[in-house]
Amino acid sequence: MRITLEFERQMREFNALKDYPQPKQRLVGANIRTIKNKIAASYRDERYYDGKREDGYGGYIYDGRWKRFVSVLEEYYGLTNESRVLQIGCEKGFLMHDIQEKYPNAYLIGYEMSSYAIDNSMPSIKKRIMEGRYEKLPFENDEFDVVIAIGVVYALTLGDCISCLKEIERVGKGNSFITLGAYVDEKSKRLFKDYWSLLGSAVFHQEEWKLVLEEAGYSGDYMFATSETLNLVEE
Repeated sequence: MRITLEFERQMREFNALKDYPQPKQRLVGANIRTIKNKIAASYRDERYYDGKREDGYGGYIYDGRWKRFVSVLEEYYGLTNESRVLQIGCEKGFLMHDIQEKYPNAYLIGYEMSSYAIDNSMPSIKKRIMEGRYEKLPFENDEFDVVIAIGVVYALTLGDCISCLKEIERVGKGNSFITLGAYVDEKSKRLFKDYWSLLGSAVFHQEEWKLVLEEAGYSGDYMFATSETLNLVEE
């Protein structure tokens, strides 16, 4: 049984990205992302990070937007200079850089499957990033005070989703935050899964996701990434 702040940790829906810059309205539908775009994105190479917008980010550069999220980690998860933090799917390390800038003595590890992202990560934290898959993590039980996985879990197959969630639970002490690609009706499913998401292999109804989390024994925090949170509007 995991105990956090003297009470049993319970899974909860929580928008830890509440202070993250909100996206502008995005019109989708006419310029649907095709299977060719999804194939290009699946390699997670230059095309996905720094190529055409249809294939991914369209240029993934540091702009300091994660600084606000660091304050949330401090307020809600007790982040300090003594914390041990793992970010799964850290990409180029922008969040890691901002955490290290504020807490230079924190034990900080990034875990990323894209060799391109690691090769092009921020010099300040490049040596702290390890390459590997997310279904089996090379860390000890209860090794980290905080585990973060943004845009990670729902890019896996369902079986690997469950494995990854179990691993997050295993290596963390209970304070974890993940995002899950989800929908509430057919319109939001169409907007998010069919028109927008490039890597979303496991995009489920919100109630279905709760069953997946329960199956994995996940006890941390989660946020649904939906057409609403992304401000997607059908043309």
